[in-house]
Amino acid sequence: MDRIWQWAWDRFGARHRWAGLAVVVPAGLPLYLFWSFLIVALEGSRHYVEAAAVTLAVLVGVNVFAGFAGGKGYRPVEQWADGHDVDRATALEATYTFARSAASRAVWLGAVAFATMSVLVGGIAGANGPRLAQYGVLGAAIGTITYLISVHSMLEATARPARLALAGGTSIGDLLPRARPTIAAWSSVTVLGTAFNFSVEGAMSAAAIVGVSPQPLLFLAIGAAMTIGFGIPLAVGVGFSPSMRPIRDLTEGTARVAAGDYGVRVPVVQDDDLGVLAASFNRMQAGLAERQRLQAAFGAYVDPALAARLLEQGDDVFTGERRDVTVMFVDIRDFTPFAESNTAEDTVARLNELFAIVVPAVVDAGGHVNKFLGDGALAVFGAPTDLADHADAAVSAAVRIHRLVAERFGGELRIGIGINTGSVIAGTIGAGPHLEFTLIGDTTNVAARVEQLTKTTRDAILLTQATRDALASRPTGLVDRGSHALKGKSAPIAVFGLDPTPSDQRA
Repeated sequence: MDRIWQWAWDRFGARHRWAGLAVVVPAGLPLYLFWSFLIVALEGSRHYVEAAAVTLAVLVGVNVFAGFAGGKGYRPVEQWADGHDVDRATALEATYTFARSAASRAVWLGAVAFATMSVLVGGIAGANGPRLAQYGVLGAAIGTITYLISVHSMLEATARPARLALAGGTSIGDLLPRARPTIAAWSSVTVLGTAFNFSVEGAMSAAAIVGVSPQPLLFLAIGAAMTIGFGIPLAVGVGFSPSMRPIRDLTEGTARVAAGDYGVRVPVVQDDDLGVLAASFNRMQAGLAERQRLQAAFGAYVDPALAARLLEQGDDVFTGERRDVTVMFVDIRDFTPFAESNTAEDTVARLNELFAIVVPAVVDAGGHVNKFLGDGALAVFGAPTDLADHADAAVSAAVRIHRLVAERFGGELRIGIGINTGSVIAGTIGAGPHLEFTLIGDTTNVAARVEQLTKTTRDAILLTQATRDALASRPTGLVDRGSHALKGKSAPIAVFGLDPTPSDQRA
């Protein structure tokens, strides 16, 4: 049947629902005819042709009414299929609301249709008034159960092509609410309803074969007794319920995984497809746990800001772009003698102590630690993410770094910080699996030269005139150090020293 519904959608588009109803009529005709012919046979009549005509008329009438009754709720889907500007999420939600309303509508339609058909066919077959009334009650019960058995799966099957076209490959359907009853309830109704109908129709067939014609309501009693006595304990209790426990286990497992808990495995206790599904779920969960472990292990090697932008923009993060930024170089003074006179472990430990100060200070100010250069670090403010007043942020971070280093190391470790503002090309360089986000341009070179100049001017923090001019709020303690020739620059660069000591301490 899935191919039929898909064909109706592909062939008729906005009118696929009517094409589907045209398929339902011949598909449901044998079921209707079988019921009508049972009544004719029980009454000992031979009016099968007349009964078939009435049955076909009732079946067509019910489906035409159902088609018109649900038209308004399904209109967004048809308009979207017809090329109108309809939001996909709205149209998708319409398929769900239509299916829910159509399910309840179909149940009472089935009761009315089978009751009407039973009374009409019973009259044609010669049944009297009391028997006709009983046929009406019996028909209403059979019609209700028949439609309960088929309506959910039928509506879901017919809606599947439209939902695939609207939401296939996207996430717009993930957050739509799911209505009750659940699949467990529908499956229980299907199993019990099938047992009831088979019991009723089996009893009616046996009575017709042996040539007896008891009161029609007796068949209703037989069907109810067989369903309660055998259907519930055997079909549901023994056959169906055990299969629901693994499904509930999987539901609970997916909820845990969605919350980030990969530590609890789903029990694999079924020797069937549900067991295969549970084992597959556990393998998926193990893969997610391994991915999380790797992310935790290597996440420290990727700057969070860069990772966030990569997730947001995908491959765009790898393309170069020109940005106005402020670059800051931090370097340890006289670190070479320390490294030569101490072990490798002590040297690395001392560097990590420094960087434990530098990195949080830069990140808290909105910057990005681009790379570590031996005993120094390069930080940038304004890339890869935009940052208003990036010059102010860099100066603020530099002052904080110098203060925290002095508090932590006293005079045992001294640093120099050079800051420059200008235009750079921010992007990634490299090839294959090894790529590195970096800054290209003279602005970075000048910042490095200015940091080296701090050894000459004996300033802890030195910034260029470009940075000073970019400051929205100039700090106190700026001292003009004049213009200096820098390696690689044809013209001298004006620089300014910044005393990081608070003004009250200087006084």
